[in-house]
Amino acid sequence: MEAAAVTRFQNWAATRYGAPAEGGYAALHRWSVDELDTFWRAVAEWFDIRFSTPYESVLGDRAMPGATWFPGATLNYAEHALRTAEDPARADTPALLYVDETHTQSPVSWADLRRQVGALAAELRALGVTPGDRVSGYLPNIPQAVVAFLATAAVGGIWTSCAPDFGARSVLDRFQQIEPVVLFTVDGYRYGGKEHDRTETVAELRRELPTLRAVVHIPLLGTDAPEGALAWAALTSADTEPVFEQVPFEHPLWVLYSSGTTGLPKAIVQSQGGILLEHFKQIGLHCDLGPEDRFFWYTSTGWMMWNFLVSGLLTGATVVLYDGSPGYPDVSAQWRVAEQTGATLYGTSAAYVMACRKAGIHPGRDFDLSRVQCVATTGSPLPPDGFRWLHDEVAENLWIASVSGGTDVCSCFAGAVPTLPVHIGELQAPCLGTDLQSWDPAGEPLIGEVGELVVTNPLPSMPIRFWNDPDGSRYHDSYFDMYPGVWRHGDWITLTDHGSVIIHGRSDSTLNRQGVRMGSADIYEAVERLPEIRESLVIGLEEPDGGYWMPLFVHLADGATLDDDLRDAIKRTIRENLSPRHVPDEVIEVPAIPHTLTGKRIEVPVKRLLQGTELAKAVNPGSVDNLDLLHFYAELAANRRR
Repeated sequence: MEAAAVTRFQNWAATRYGAPAEGGYAALHRWSVDELDTFWRAVAEWFDIRFSTPYESVLGDRAMPGATWFPGATLNYAEHALRTAEDPARADTPALLYVDETHTQSPVSWADLRRQVGALAAELRALGVTPGDRVSGYLPNIPQAVVAFLATAAVGGIWTSCAPDFGARSVLDRFQQIEPVVLFTVDGYRYGGKEHDRTETVAELRRELPTLRAVVHIPLLGTDAPEGALAWAALTSADTEPVFEQVPFEHPLWVLYSSGTTGLPKAIVQSQGGILLEHFKQIGLHCDLGPEDRFFWYTSTGWMMWNFLVSGLLTGATVVLYDGSPGYPDVSAQWRVAEQTGATLYGTSAAYVMACRKAGIHPGRDFDLSRVQCVATTGSPLPPDGFRWLHDEVAENLWIASVSGGTDVCSCFAGAVPTLPVHIGELQAPCLGTDLQSWDPAGEPLIGEVGELVVTNPLPSMPIRFWNDPDGSRYHDSYFDMYPGVWRHGDWITLTDHGSVIIHGRSDSTLNRQGVRMGSADIYEAVERLPEIRESLVIGLEEPDGGYWMPLFVHLADGATLDDDLRDAIKRTIRENLSPRHVPDEVIEVPAIPHTLTGKRIEVPVKRLLQGTELAKAVNPGSVDNLDLLHFYAELAANRRR
């Protein structure tokens, strides 16, 4: 606790800015939301933010939406991400450590990363890329993606990316909205021990993106650049000192996308300065990362966690990039990467942890994980059994950090705090500067009861806008419709009396039976303890006659059969562990559970299908990992209506 950066920050802020010296994290958090301007000024000074022109104030306008941060200031995100290279003692140490499915490690030094970014930034300028132009990447989690992003940020361009397992329609749903001028692509990628050619998809993207001035070819599978495309090596070979465009604090850094399950994905714009401050705080204080650390998070370039991972460079940590299947050659793949790279913070999904538990593996026994200090999980709430399994099978003194935030802020609302205890099934605390509350429908705060996750003061990384939303109505309706001036995120949470946070799942797919609300995550946690259940999906359906139908769909483990005994076991598990009101009306076997392209269960579109909405209107086909699975639910709805 004494060595943690957040402790040192609190002691320093107490002397310099009047933060509470006593009372630990809870007192620091209270101060950080009560004295919002002072807190963020302290963060900027603590992390030595280089403002090329000074700011006039911290918050020019506190309104949500529309808060303005550090008006008058100019800076550059990429300059901060690469400044470790300026230290002669660190220049030749790894900034990036790339691992593929062969588990071969390829380091990129700080000096070489800076050189490549400098060379590519100069070439982007030569191609006519100016501040505000969009640059896109159809790339896996490889060092070239990091170089392309940082070079884009260096010239003041706006970065956006999709993973190459996204089909052409999914990519175009995203990129066509923002009209990129440059596209970085690969010829294919490797996943699950196989090569996946993407040349036809790339050709389609080139045809359907008329604003492109240049396409850059990265030969991951070894092919030559197609006609009209530029070769990556030619653009990154020079020894060019990077020039960092100094842009206003609110200048766009990147565009992220919502899952887009029920329409075109929202194109979420976040700022250079806002992300810089938020990620310094989150990675430097909450994740406690610094120059001695190796930061590994299993992610793809199509998920906000990739952007978050790359920001590990801000703190001088070595960023581990793993490009491959989470389960190849076996379910232990990610633990093998953590061992081989010496990861100190290893991030993954709650679903992967639970899959490891079901597979009966023993990471702490089979791998040297002695350098892993923290395992962090996100994507969905980590069930209590996941906490127990990590404690029992990885290390008893392991820091387990279940975190929750969103693409919308590219950060966490609640999660890791290195100086607090971990309670099973709970996130340690709200994050600094985040005025996180649980509200009832009337806007009254709750403690110890389930309510809506709201944030009552602005955060620097909240979207500056959505793309193609000129009057801001889509942005307003997404977060501020229920409680004017207050961010409603769409999750059910409980704030406990000891300051921790419990996430119950999405509030827009809430199970509200006989007036008792329950998050779907609670059902999944209970049901998926059963060894026969691989995965599940629960839907609560308000019917026209005033009734309520609640089916539970189950994807069975190999060799399991959905007979009366298993149905009884499922219902008994829910009745005894959760609520007799939330025992499903039917348990229905399905071939698999549909997910978004970033791996989240699709609940709202399935609910719409069961209500009779046509498939074409219920879901955006480009947002789903397996569209064929949804035909099952559409046919089920049709049969129920007959």
